[in-house]
Amino acid sequence: MTTTAIDQLTALSEDEVVTHSYVKHVALPSGGTLALITLDNGKDFKRPSTLGPRTMRELSDVLDTLRAAASTGSIQAVAITGKEYCFAAGADLSQAAALPSREVAHELGSLGHATLRKLTDLGVPSFAFVNGIALGGGLEIALHCTYRVFSSAAQGIGLPEVFLGIIPGWGGATLLPRLIGPEKALRVIVENPLKNNRLMDGPAAVEIGIGDALIPSVTFLPSAVAWADGVVSGRTKVVRKNEPGMIEKAAWGTVVKVARSQVASKIGTVPKSPFRALDLVAAARSGSLDDRYADEDDALADLLAGDQFAASMYAFDLVQKRAKKPVGAPEGVEAKKITKVGVLGAGLMASQFALLFARRLGVPVVITDVDQSRVDAGVERIRSSVDELLAKKRVSPDDANRIKALVSGSVSYDAFADADWVIEAVFEEMSVKQDVLRKIEQVIAPDAILATNTSSLSVSEMGSVLSDPSRLVGFHFFNPVAVMPLLEVVRPASTSDETVATALAVAKTLKKTAIVTADQPGFVVNRVLARVLGEAMRGVEEGTPFETVAEGAAPLGLPMSPFELLELVGLPVGAHVLDSHHAAWPERFYPGDGLKRIAEHGTILTRDKKGSVTGYDPAAVKLVAPSKKDAKPVDAATMQQRFEDALADEVHRMLEDHVVEHVEEIDLGLILGAGYPFLAGGISPYLDRSGASERVFGGRFHDPAIVGPASR
Repeated sequence: MTTTAIDQLTALSEDEVVTHSYVKHVALPSGGTLALITLDNGKDFKRPSTLGPRTMRELSDVLDTLRAAASTGSIQAVAITGKEYCFAAGADLSQAAALPSREVAHELGSLGHATLRKLTDLGVPSFAFVNGIALGGGLEIALHCTYRVFSSAAQGIGLPEVFLGIIPGWGGATLLPRLIGPEKALRVIVENPLKNNRLMDGPAAVEIGIGDALIPSVTFLPSAVAWADGVVSGRTKVVRKNEPGMIEKAAWGTVVKVARSQVASKIGTVPKSPFRALDLVAAARSGSLDDRYADEDDALADLLAGDQFAASMYAFDLVQKRAKKPVGAPEGVEAKKITKVGVLGAGLMASQFALLFARRLGVPVVITDVDQSRVDAGVERIRSSVDELLAKKRVSPDDANRIKALVSGSVSYDAFADADWVIEAVFEEMSVKQDVLRKIEQVIAPDAILATNTSSLSVSEMGSVLSDPSRLVGFHFFNPVAVMPLLEVVRPASTSDETVATALAVAKTLKKTAIVTADQPGFVVNRVLARVLGEAMRGVEEGTPFETVAEGAAPLGLPMSPFELLELVGLPVGAHVLDSHHAAWPERFYPGDGLKRIAEHGTILTRDKKGSVTGYDPAAVKLVAPSKKDAKPVDAATMQQRFEDALADEVHRMLEDHVVEHVEEIDLGLILGAGYPFLAGGISPYLDRSGASERVFGGRFHDPAIVGPASR
């Protein structure tokens, strides 16, 4: 690399919080000395140690010194560990996100390889004592060591790089498959990151073959030293059952090929990092480390300098920082304490609410419905769900009994008299919701909070029948309730600060991320999705084949096609969403008439016995197909631009309408409420990159430096 790139990398790291490499010499029980390196950034456990350029150069110098000591026989082994609860949390992402060019990104990869390779070239065995968090570059430090042991209490272990739009670029993509074979390595490198960044604990890391031994946490460090002494003295023989043998090596290419097909079927081919990782794992089967590490350097440089990494870092910042303090939260207003919850309804959605409130708030929850049989069925559904959680060891037996005891049912509203928080989960019809809210207000305390889970109806209109509409707030969950992390807190002008503050406090206790939205049809997530679904139905009803419409939507990055999404939410619900938005803005949102015809038929997609989509139901296609003389089909590229321009228009209008004050809330909503991938960064960065923002309103949602330049 050029001196310029090295100088730029050095300059960028001036503000780095350096993780120092402290060395202590420890006498081994059988004789000799172990040099123990402790990685420590000087902060408490809330600020995990990270690895920036200055950190790596200091570690490199320390390893040079220890290699010299090993050559003189003054040390017989080297071990590396971390501060309390943390081995190392990987590369300093703030440093990586600021890299100005591919050349500087390449230098960062080369620096990591050059430093960590020294752990394999000390002249004595090296040991990783993994005592806590070991993410990305942290786990790669351990992989470069000769041996690895894990604390039984260690959490947060994995290679999450693909989740962030890059690859394990300091040896992980090469060393891990050589250690545990391609199938298990791909689980760690690709599969786990794509499952919302699933991580391992210490026992799992040892079970999969990354660790050579599991050490009790209570005596971790002295026991780890004793284990290392056994290896150095020859008393302990290390056997690695998961190392790939002849059969695994022969099937290597097939394993990667199958994984490539599975990834493409699940997330499409737009994301770059999973496929670069697959390339590296495929190549790891053979060749020198020099060649394989050069491949990693090139892949890391390409991805760090690309749009998807910039977008994923934007998304990461939204979820990790912006989500912690919702924009629009009332300042200095105390939330009302909730001691009892009422749920109006006992159906599937209401039962999910009741279970979540009982489990997270730990207060009594009462459900109601029009007759005792429905109430009984709802209570039984909740108890069965608790039993399922217990069987999966998601709750303890004591917690299971406690949750069941907190839930009760009643056909009388009198059971709600002492509830502080009442949420309705009845049929999505304005008159029905108004009726139950009007009746329950007569029973509950004057200061009790009322919430509605409506997905698109006006909260203000709903509250117009109340004597005190200031107590009503929208509290829109996403399905499945227990899994989806987003909550839309909908605030009409009439809603009080205390009501909003309480809603946000409840959301936080439920472990949900809340965004505060204005009271407009669809709020945030459904308004964006309704525009997508409307354009999809417009396309097929004008004569464009379903397959072509889906192909045009694929580059948007949504986790499924518009037609799969419609079947997921339910065809009648989808038609209702389209109609409600068409009623509000008929010039922009397509009506649901054609979708209603398909809903009466029952399905859009055809599936095989495993449930995988195989095509489109010919009967459904016929129900919305125009006559040949009226058909105006377009190609996938035209559909793609239609989707992009419609979304750029709608997102821009939402900001002008003050549905939310910043585009970041829209992106956060789509990431957490619609499964929009981190690698795309949210819809607004994509619209900037695609050029749709410029085409539609002559501007951009973001500065180009944040999310990358327009791609066309």
